[in-house]
Amino acid sequence: MAFMAVLESDLRALSAEARRRYPAVKDGAEHAILKLRSLSSPSEIVHNDDILRIFLMACEVRTVKLSVIGLSCLQKLITHDAVAPSALKEILSTLKNHAEMTDESVQLKTLQTILVVFQSHLHPENEENTAQALGICLRLLESNRSSDSVRNTAAATFRQAVALIFDHVVCAESLPTSKFGSGGQISRTGTVTSDVSRGINRSESLENEYVAGGPSLMRETVTNAGKLGLCLLEDLTALAAGGSAIWLRVSSLQRTFVLDILEFILSNYVAVFRTLVPYEQVLRYQICSVLMTSIRTNAELEFSFLQMYSIFIQPEGEAGEPSFRRMVLRSVAHIIRLYSSSLITECEVFLSMLVKVIFLDLPLWHRILVLEILRGFCVEARTLRVLFQNFDMHPKNTNVVEGMVKALARVVSSVQVLDASEESLAAVAGMFSSKAKGVEWSLDNDASNAAVLVASEAHSITLAVEGLLGVVFTVATLTDEAVEVGELESPRCENDPPAKCTGKTAALCISMVDSLWLTILDALSLILSRSQGEAIVLEILKGYQAFTQACGVLCAVEPLNSFLASLCKFTINFPNEMEKRSALQSPGSKRPEPLVDQRENIVLTPKNVQALRTLFNIAHRLHNMLGPSWVLVLETLAALDRAIHSPHATTQEVSTAVPKLMRESSGQYSDFNILSSLNSQLFESSALMHLSAVKSLLSALHQLSDQSLAAASSAFGPASSQKLGSISFSVERMISILVNNLHRVQSLWDQVVGHFLELADSSNQHLRTIGLDALDQSICAVLGSDGFQDNIPTGTHGRSQEMGTRLAELRALECSVISPLRVLYFSTQNIDVRAGSLKILLHVLERHGEKLLHSWPNILEMLRSVADVSEKDLVTLGFQSLRVIMNDGLSTIPANYLHVCIDVTGAYSAQKTELNISLTAVGLLWTVTDFIAKGLIQEPEEKEAGVHSIPKQKDGEKAEEQALGISNNVNDQASLTNMVDYDKLLFSVFSLLQKLGADDRPEVRNSAVRTLFQSLGSHGQKLSKIMWEDCLSNYVFPALDRASHMAATSSKDEWQGKELGTRDGKAVHMLIHHSRNTVQKQWDETLVLVLGGIARILRSFFPFLRCLTNFWSCWESLLLFVKKSTLNGSKEVALAAINCLQTTVLSHSPKGNLPMPYLNSVLDVFEFVLQKSPNYTGNAAGKVKQEVVHGLGELYVQAHRMFDESMYTQLLAIIDLAVKQAIITTDNFETEFGHVPPVLRTVLEILPLLRPTEQISSMWLILLREFLLYLPRSNSPLQNEEDESEHTSSSDHLPDAHMKVKDDMPNGTASISPTKVEAPSLSSVSTSSLTAGIPSYLFAEKLVPVLVDLFLQAPEIEKHIIFPELIQSLGRCMMTRRDNPDGALWRLAVERFNDILVDDIKRLTVNGGPTESIGKPARTRIWKEVADVYEIFLIGYCGRALPSNSLSSVALRADESLEMTILNVLGDEILKSSIDAPLNILQRLVFTLDRCASRTCSLPIETVELMPSHCSRFSLTCLQKLFTLSSYCKETDDWNLARSEVSKISIMTLMDRCQYILNRFLVDEVELGDRPLPRARLEEIIFVLQELARLIIHSDTAVVLPLQSYLKTGLAEENQDKRPHLLVLFPSFCELVTSREPRVRELVQVLLRLITRELALEKVSLTS
Repeated sequence: MAFMAVLESDLRALSAEARRRYPAVKDGAEHAILKLRSLSSPSEIVHNDDILRIFLMACEVRTVKLSVIGLSCLQKLITHDAVAPSALKEILSTLKNHAEMTDESVQLKTLQTILVVFQSHLHPENEENTAQALGICLRLLESNRSSDSVRNTAAATFRQAVALIFDHVVCAESLPTSKFGSGGQISRTGTVTSDVSRGINRSESLENEYVAGGPSLMRETVTNAGKLGLCLLEDLTALAAGGSAIWLRVSSLQRTFVLDILEFILSNYVAVFRTLVPYEQVLRYQICSVLMTSIRTNAELEFSFLQMYSIFIQPEGEAGEPSFRRMVLRSVAHIIRLYSSSLITECEVFLSMLVKVIFLDLPLWHRILVLEILRGFCVEARTLRVLFQNFDMHPKNTNVVEGMVKALARVVSSVQVLDASEESLAAVAGMFSSKAKGVEWSLDNDASNAAVLVASEAHSITLAVEGLLGVVFTVATLTDEAVEVGELESPRCENDPPAKCTGKTAALCISMVDSLWLTILDALSLILSRSQGEAIVLEILKGYQAFTQACGVLCAVEPLNSFLASLCKFTINFPNEMEKRSALQSPGSKRPEPLVDQRENIVLTPKNVQALRTLFNIAHRLHNMLGPSWVLVLETLAALDRAIHSPHATTQEVSTAVPKLMRESSGQYSDFNILSSLNSQLFESSALMHLSAVKSLLSALHQLSDQSLAAASSAFGPASSQKLGSISFSVERMISILVNNLHRVQSLWDQVVGHFLELADSSNQHLRTIGLDALDQSICAVLGSDGFQDNIPTGTHGRSQEMGTRLAELRALECSVISPLRVLYFSTQNIDVRAGSLKILLHVLERHGEKLLHSWPNILEMLRSVADVSEKDLVTLGFQSLRVIMNDGLSTIPANYLHVCIDVTGAYSAQKTELNISLTAVGLLWTVTDFIAKGLIQEPEEKEAGVHSIPKQKDGEKAEEQALGISNNVNDQASLTNMVDYDKLLFSVFSLLQKLGADDRPEVRNSAVRTLFQSLGSHGQKLSKIMWEDCLSNYVFPALDRASHMAATSSKDEWQGKELGTRDGKAVHMLIHHSRNTVQKQWDETLVLVLGGIARILRSFFPFLRCLTNFWSCWESLLLFVKKSTLNGSKEVALAAINCLQTTVLSHSPKGNLPMPYLNSVLDVFEFVLQKSPNYTGNAAGKVKQEVVHGLGELYVQAHRMFDESMYTQLLAIIDLAVKQAIITTDNFETEFGHVPPVLRTVLEILPLLRPTEQISSMWLILLREFLLYLPRSNSPLQNEEDESEHTSSSDHLPDAHMKVKDDMPNGTASISPTKVEAPSLSSVSTSSLTAGIPSYLFAEKLVPVLVDLFLQAPEIEKHIIFPELIQSLGRCMMTRRDNPDGALWRLAVERFNDILVDDIKRLTVNGGPTESIGKPARTRIWKEVADVYEIFLIGYCGRALPSNSLSSVALRADESLEMTILNVLGDEILKSSIDAPLNILQRLVFTLDRCASRTCSLPIETVELMPSHCSRFSLTCLQKLFTLSSYCKETDDWNLARSEVSKISIMTLMDRCQYILNRFLVDEVELGDRPLPRARLEEIIFVLQELARLIIHSDTAVVLPLQSYLKTGLAEENQDKRPHLLVLFPSFCELVTSREPRVRELVQVLLRLITRELALEKVSLTS
């Protein structure tokens, strides 16, 4: 819609412009506007010519404004396809008319419209329209009336129209549409290398796009479009020849313009000429003819030189102009470049003419034009290739390329004859420098003619040099192409180059090199030697490098060596060396080594530096091709290395020598750093060389080192140092080569290492060091390579033959790498050399031991031999290597060498040179067992599968079955998955350890024993059943037997220790501990370690081991040894033996893994040990007994579930035996030192642990009775009386009714059975006889708390059975107060007696009385014993003045407090509780208190004053307890039947006692007269009177008072809180009224008032 609006706007403008003068146009425009509004799109305008007519009508007016408007609108219509093709002829006619107008704007608009026509769908399809359109452009171009802008526009329009016509031809003929640059001239700026690259890209794109270039694809017929293009081409050719164009109807045209058009067509539409025969013929017969005519000289027509010169230099008209010549040469260049394959003859003529023109005496500008053309050919690789193929390689054609190169070389060589050669060379250098910077080189505006001439000459030389370099780079490029397509092998390929090159491109390159190299070398070497500019030197050196590399790839040996020799001339300038090296011309000649004295001043120019860099580049690229030339290169590099390290060498920028340190830190010497880096990189790149090339390089280095070695042996001072430096250089470079050729080191190894071995065996220490270091680095480098082991073929799909071959190669390589160490060690007796070889071996093993597979025999043989030498340093080095192997390399050592490793380790363990090494070697055997254990079972996998070698279950039988099954599975798996016989390896280790266990050095054998048992203990779960049987029978128990035998037969002589020196003429010996100062004691230590190891094994694997067939015999042998060791061995051995058994039993008893026979056997051994113990005494025996007793306790704790009555009885018998022996052998130990013997202490420790289980609850009686016998048994009459009374009343304890057994009681208990009651003691008689002789009660003191605690934990039935006996025993202990008042036994007995009674009272209170299972007779017996103890102890041992010599006041107060405590327990806890004691027992207990309370009052008045105060206090306390028991309080008393009975008994007893005290007071007062009463008697009477006043009794208690019945009845009817007891004592109170003591009278008055109140007499008065 926008187009329609614009068109309408143009019509309005047209209408407005034609309004006045051209009404017809105005009307037509308005009509067109109306018409246009009815149309909707440009396509509708095509069918309605009214719109087009109005614009043509406007053009026909031929006015400028209307014409411009009309032409503009025509362009818009044509552009939008709104014009029908049929209107083209009328439009062209209109345009032709307008072209004749003189107005410039109209002419330009006309040209624009023509171009629009060619670009639109109206493109002319017939010759007439096309010729008419092109003719308009040409007439405007040639018209004298046209302005310059019109001419230029016409030329451009014509060019674009031609291009459109030929594009139409290409499209119509279905040809490739790609176009190529219209210019054939390469850029004048930039380097030749970049020009060659651009030429390659353009030529490659040309060939890639044009694929129909063969003659078989050309066709004769053309389309109409093709015919139009052909007509145009023929007319243009005619115009270029100076004729007229018939079709275009043009008589003449500027030839330069026509040639430009032709050049454009030829360069951009190559496909047209290569495909369509008519076009090709026009090119061959017309265009080439025109060009030949244009450049042909008279020399070709056999004219004289002068005639030719006059014709060529001074042609008529345009033919002599430089622009025309340039255009002709460009066209010729395009034909040669693009059509030489089809126009062989024509191009040959062109090239010959161009080459000849160079040497004619023509203007320099003409020569320069030709040189530019030739340079263009040289820098275009494809063009040069085609030319060389079509001409030089064709026998019938001329060698045009060779001619071109020679012509260029002659131009370069002309610099030698020029008068201003230096100026020209400087100008050439300037031109190269400008190109390197990317700018065009130019002269100053005011330059003189001479300067212009020099510049022109320099330009021609520059073009020639660039052309030669172009040829060089082209050869290099084509060579690279041949490499890419596979015709040539790359210099970096791994294969050696073929002897003969095949392939078209390769043959071409070889032919080019053979024909051109000498010419190029002469020219380039000349210009390089004369030039100093950096840019030109760099460019020429690039040419050197490129051509040399191409020669190397092409295997052109002679050109290669020649270029290389020429390049070496420009590397380093040594004084007087240029003449010496000038003799080097032939490729095979050898240049003498440049001698660099350290004091010579060496200056490297930039050219030298660049030449060296080029040499490095060539060497990098052609390392495979240098061959013998390596000698020359290495000499140069060696000289460079010496120059770099010389303190007097500088670069040209720094003219004075500076110290080396300053030079290294200065940026001015970066060249030295770069060259040094390149020098190193060259050898590092040897990895890319062919094998033969590397060997050649190594041979050259070897030769250099040998020469320096020979010279160094006869030189002195600086010269010798210089030669050593050369040797170091050679060695370093050999190592560098070796390091970088690790992938094929086997082929190079002997050559390299042979030289290192020569140096290592040298007599010169410095050379030996160099050789050993080099050998170390080389071996480590080879083994450290990533591909050393990665290259092993592992795939099973590969061919077995290839795999075998590869493995053989690797085996040979590894052996060859390691064998020099063995050779070096065994071939010399020099300690330093041997040590050096061992150090190298150590480094190898530390860094790369895991990669070794096949060289282990040599390594292990070498290490084995070291173990036997006497030099400590060598043994140390050898062992360090072995330690690396055993710690880090076992997993990588092949299986068939593992046993050798173990043997070598054993050798180091057995060597006597260094003890620490032996000990560490034994530790390595432990490492071996770890490794072997990993091979036996892959533990992580087993765990994942739920498999365990030693099952941990409570069920012993299941554990056994599972262990056996798993062991078999382990064996099966090991046989399937492991190729290594790990069983055999493990036994070999055990065998070594067993042998070392007999070593005469205790440190070694002890370490071996530890290692043996640690190995078994750590990895036993991985051993099979058969292996364990072998271990037990061959290693474990034989080790025990051997150690036991050696301990028994070894010397007991004391050893003074190692002699350390002398002092004052006397030897000074090392101090040895007394426990290790004999050989026997040292063997005892070993024996202890063996026992500890056996204990560990049994602790860890007993469930599994007991399933072995030979284990019971081993167990019996162990038991036998334990018996012997405890009887005959040392203390530590005996203890270790006991501990061995204990550990086993304690570890497996709780788990149920210890069968009864084993437990019984252990008990039998312990019993045997104690039975035999009287045969030996001493500290050792006591310690053994103590350990046995302690072990019995722990044994029972862990295995209590397994004990039955017989076993428990045996256990107690063993402990009883230990106690008896301890008592017998005490020898008054306690009395003397005040300590319990250790064995008895141990018995006391374990006794709480011996609580019988529920299954053997009857054993409680045996346990308690057995140890009750060890309490004191008094022979006092009181005790005998007690025993008799107990014997006579024994029938009352348990009546027959309670002797029956109640089976399965509902409450889960049973009554006391006769069996339990009559449980006998183990050895009552013997124990009685033993205890009778004990002079001290220390053991009893410790035993009483333990027994009471056990008693409190006993079951209810057993507790009541043993209760009386315990009371009796405690009573006997309490009675020891008389004999030993200072002792603690009676005190402990009192405290524990109180505890058990209080506990019993609490149980009765909680349970509401005794349980049903406990019979009354049993309880009665208990209370009888309690009453007996209270009666005996309180009456006989408390409140009395007992003799004591050591008790302090604090102790006395404590004893008094204890007496009060027992009274409190009796009076407050027992008698006030609801106890089940019979009435007679209650009476006895109360009577006991009464008897104790009568102490003060019963004494005569004369002795009362002598009684201690605590005795009177005790008596008063007992009296107070009677008052307490008789009293009653509602708030606090819990009245019950037992309490009532006790109160009744107490009140009667109390009344009697009070009556007696009151009467006794009255009698004493009368007897004393005026004397005062004793204080104790006075305190007693006052206490009684006060307590009687406070006493209130229960009504039940009052019933038993001896009062008249009426009083009892009256009192019962009154208030219960009365004091009827006062009435009983009323007569006595009346007597006391007359007492002399005021306090007594006051208290009596109080009591009488209380009686008055009690009788209610206070309410009676006289008045009433």
